[in-house]
Amino acid sequence: MDFGCWEVSVWKEALSAYPSRIETLSLNKNKPDLVSLDDFYCNQLPSLLHQRNPNPFITTPELSKLMQWKLSRGKWRPRLLDFVSTLDDAVVKSASQKAFQSLPDVSKAVSDLTVLKGVGPATASAVLAAFAPHLTPFMSDEAMEAALGNSKDYSLKQYLKFADKLQMKAKELSSEGDSFTPSDVERALWSFAVGQSSAAQANEDPKNKPSRSSKRKRKN
Repeated sequence: MDFGCWEVSVWKEALSAYPSRIETLSLNKNKPDLVSLDDFYCNQLPSLLHQRNPNPFITTPELSKLMQWKLSRGKWRPRLLDFVSTLDDAVVKSASQKAFQSLPDVSKAVSDLTVLKGVGPATASAVLAAFAPHLTPFMSDEAMEAALGNSKDYSLKQYLKFADKLQMKAKELSSEGDSFTPSDVERALWSFAVGQSSAAQANEDPKNKPSRSSKRKRKN
């Protein structure tokens, strides 16, 4: 699926496949906790954050769990998890309160969170996406590659470009009466990329390649 694709049905299909892609990744990559971590991130955490009115915040245990989700869904970097898990809870609470209050200024909100050790723009984007999916998509490698053609630059400047492109794409896809958030766009892009990767791996698996004898039978 090309980022420039304007067919809403194609994006809907990719987005609806997201849960099954999570399950596939969990099985194929031996990540048994990914399904429960994804449920926490997508369903439980947003509610927890919004219940804390009038000054929402995230806790250190929640940030640690979010980091586990991020690393399980992408590349595993254990040092980041170590850094985040040992952060003082009061410091995390204060930084996240500032960040949430800074929205819709995405640049300031990301900067408020990246003062925390182990939290770069990508992790900050995951925190903000859980709180404000209509503004701030998660900076996944797969979606970055699709939207910008580059997934190696994790700078704030690159994230702002990425968020802007996904905001515009969400508006474009919502113009027909459907409702897409930038976070929906990110998940659809991730889902499609993982589906493509899984299909390619299945084709390369020797068990799925026909034997010479079966090839001969087909010719006859």
